[in-house]
Amino acid sequence: MRKYLLLDDNEAFAENLAEILRDGGDEATVVTEGAQALELARAQLFDVLLTDMKMPGMSGASAVHRIRQVDPGLAAVVITAYPGEDDLETARREGLLAVLPKPVPIPALVSLLSEARRDGLVALVEDDLALSDNLTEVLRARGFSCITASSVLDADQLAAVRPFAALVDLRLPGGPDGEALRRLRARFPELPVFVMTAYPEVLHPEAMPEHAGVFSKPFDPAALLNELERVHASRARRTS
Repeated sequence: MRKYLLLDDNEAFAENLAEILRDGGDEATVVTEGAQALELARAQLFDVLLTDMKMPGMSGASAVHRIRQVDPGLAAVVITAYPGEDDLETARREGLLAVLPKPVPIPALVSLLSEARRDGLVALVEDDLALSDNLTEVLRARGFSCITASSVLDADQLAAVRPFAALVDLRLPGGPDGEALRRLRARFPELPVFVMTAYPEVLHPEAMPEHAGVFSKPFDPAALLNELERVHASRARRTS
């Protein structure tokens, strides 16, 4: 049984979704204020947080940030009628499973929530935006949340999150080859890292973390996903 925390000041929408989730055999708790959601997250573990973006009092972005400080492994989905709002970028920096526009098709939302993974955040560091977007979508289809960076400087901003694995391009703007990899190693010494590169010849063996792999571009995304599945399953066994 999965446990969902639904935060929305539109209580009728949240209760309707909660009823659908409960009919599927899961547990769904509805709250209308960020402070209530934070209190519940301190008391128990949920699999997924679904939050509206614009609410009285604590915004959805603030709620995701504060709840993730309590429970870094919680998957988060944001829904919003204002996709251009400034707070949305703040929320994205927390590493979201998805941002969905209102009105949300309920069947698609339920399907997304059912696939979401606890402790499923992947750090994706890649300056090819087309590849980054493609991998983000592929990861989301498997229930993995994603936080992205496209330069060495952007990669430094990942220090505030807790991914279970990282996908890192070797050559990025803002530093020499492997600099983003080096900084991620310094911040997360035990993090499984998968290097994606079109220049495997410049990768020195001593630069590789103990738990790492190399995917030479172009590579098969399915093979990469299989490795992530293996690492995630291994982590789940160790923490259960």
